[in-house]
Amino acid sequence: MAFKAFRIKQVDGAIEAGFEQLEINDLSAGEVVVRVQYSGINYKDALAATGKGRITRVPAVNGGVDLVGVVDSSTDERFHGGDAVLVCGAGLSETLDGGYSEFARVPGDAVVPLPSGLTAWEAGALGTAGFTAALAMMRMEDNHQDPALGPIVVTGATGGVGSFAIDMLAAKGFEVLAFTGKSEQHDYLRTLGASDFIDRHAIEMGTRPLERAEYGGAVDNVGGDTLGWLTRVIRPMGNIASIGLVGGVKLESTVMPFILRGVSLLGINSVEMPLGMRDQAWKRLATDLKPRHIPLIASRTIAFDHLPSAFEEFIEGNVTGRVVVKIQ
Repeated sequence: MAFKAFRIKQVDGAIEAGFEQLEINDLSAGEVVVRVQYSGINYKDALAATGKGRITRVPAVNGGVDLVGVVDSSTDERFHGGDAVLVCGAGLSETLDGGYSEFARVPGDAVVPLPSGLTAWEAGALGTAGFTAALAMMRMEDNHQDPALGPIVVTGATGGVGSFAIDMLAAKGFEVLAFTGKSEQHDYLRTLGASDFIDRHAIEMGTRPLERAEYGGAVDNVGGDTLGWLTRVIRPMGNIASIGLVGGVKLESTVMPFILRGVSLLGINSVEMPLGMRDQAWKRLATDLKPRHIPLIASRTIAFDHLPSAFEEFIEGNVTGRVVVKIQ
């Protein structure tokens, strides 16, 4: 049985991507075959599909780091035909065929049962972005982040992770400051729970090892100079969840924030996450961490056929929230 997939190939040092007809045996190895219903578009997906970033690590792979669907067949005794499941990260679109395909074959250890508190569309809307925001919340909670420490700065505020993080933090009683240069999105961010804004175009970041400590913590989707600045302005015992690198991979800082203020820099890796923590995060996304504004954040659902035309918006930074892809 042939089915449609969006395939990314490395050809003579360049990336070529487009729709192809595949068979199940063309897919990467795995114990669980899933009939895919929804995927989503992340910045990482756009980099992979356009060749603007070297994401794929095999000569050819189906794109899409997220998938939600129904088990078609399984040799893993934990899963059976008809089970509603999801997979995000776990090597999809890097070394394993991902969710931009009508069928996916994935390792059993990467599969999470769809929690009862989420519909398939909601899980697709959350995807890696919601999962990553939840991991940031959990890591910060484990390290004793508390609203009493002061406001939380969320950088890359209008993106998927930033939007979900603002929603989750505000629901847990944190004061949230949205770090953004998109003043036209202030109303959107206020609706999610942001109480005030930091203009990324106007901020004076300073150069001293320690600047005035103003903020209780941060969820950083930018990296680079922005992350360096955050290490210098977080209050004693605050946490920074480091997620993104769109602003650069180099970190200019010193040990002083970490020693003299006890600031913690928490790395958030959504790809190589133990199954137990992966399952826990999704259960919390279906309960106490479930964002209140999923339909607002994921306001666009596009057809699978329209996928190729959507990537450039992400590269240019013109997307607010999440875009869901309806596969079938």
